[in-house]
Amino acid sequence: HVQLVESGGGSVQAGGSLSLVCTGFSDRTHTMAWFRQAPGKERESVGSFWKYGRGPTYADSVKGRFTILRDKPKNALYLQMNSLKPEDTAMYYCAAGNPSLYEGSWKVPAEYDDWGQGTQVTV
Repeated sequence: HVQLVESGGGSVQAGGSLSLVCTGFSDRTHTMAWFRQAPGKERESVGSFWKYGRGPTYADSVKGRFTILRDKPKNALYLQMNSLKPEDTAMYYCAAGNPSLYEGSWKVPAEYDDWGQGTQVTV
């Protein structure tokens, strides 16, 4: 297990940008991911980074606006959020795990073992 810590949340006007960072991953982490949860809603995937893949995978709702970057030496994962909308308001969480091999497993919160405490983003 790993202990994940998110930082970088805050308040921003619509159209603005924020950058989140999550630290604490290990070299053995298979998949690193960002999720978010708005009040009264289920936790939903923002995107993930599989260590053996070609790059990040994104949820349709954030494609073209959000970018996930991995800093391998620092075992950190970044979430650059541009063109923010009010509907992006949520608590954002990073997660680590080894999702099962079925289509869309990276989007499923139950497939992840370790979670950060969350950081609030308000647009």
